Amino acid sequence: MIKDILVNLSYGTSQDGVSNYALSVAETFGAHIVGTAFAYPVMGGGVGLSANFSRAQQAEAQERAASVAAAFDEATRRVGVSGETRRIEAGIGDVPTQFAHIARRFDLSVIGQFESGRDHPTKNIVIEAALFESGRPVLIVPFIQKDSLKLDHIMVCWDGSRAAARAVGDAMPFLTRSGKASIVVADIQSAKSADLPGADIAAHLTRHGVDVTIERLPVSKIDVSNAILSYAADTDPDLIVMGGYGHSRLREFILGGTTRGMLASMTKPTLMSH
Repeated sequence: MIKDILVNLSYGTSQDGVSNYALSVAETFGAHIVGTAFAYPVMGGGVGLSANFSRAQQAEAQERAASVAAAFDEATRRVGVSGETRRIEAGIGDVPTQFAHIARRFDLSVIGQFESGRDHPTKNIVIEAALFESGRPVLIVPFIQKDSLKLDHIMVCWDGSRAAARAVGDAMPFLTRSGKASIVVADIQSAKSADLPGADIAAHLTRHGVDVTIERLPVSKIDVSNAILSYAADTDPDLIVMGGYGHSRLREFILGGTTRGMLASMTKPTLMSH
């Protein structure tokens, strides 16, 4: 059950699309949604910066947070879902960790994809922190997303790993509402193998009432993300489900190649779990 959703309210130009998508998820599941608006100065304090400059930076940060919070409150009222906003003051380097810690107490966190050249780099680190540090699934919304949640076709990326299994379990509320689900196996083994990877997880989902097909994509190890993105472009799924790979070390997040490629180039909402 998804009954408690957290959404990161960032200052990028795509925030309206992210907020509207998150609200449509809350509406679908009858969930309460909380928007977090972090007030952080774009330029932190430092040697040689005057007190007046620092105060002006903080005032500007508070104004930005108030603006996105007000917009989210209005959107929540318009949709008619249960929701609230929280404005949180933080240093720019503390935002990712704080968001991840807050996300631990929610069923799902929703974050917009980082848009190079428009978004502050903190947004990208928030995604990685939520993925590796929250212990909860993360739903990343592409900056080009305009539509609300649809579940006619869900694409499940399956490699038999712990992270993929966790993602399937976390996505079950979506999968059981879907019209159909494609289990996509990027198979780096021999294309002539008689094995059918994904058969067991397909049977598991079928027992949950999910209409499942299995698609096998023979690929080289370095082309997994490109194969997934190409398949998504051809089949137009409404949602992608996959494990997120990598690890964190002293606030340094090291992404696996497939995860990095997906975060950079995704064009469909993607639910990731680690």
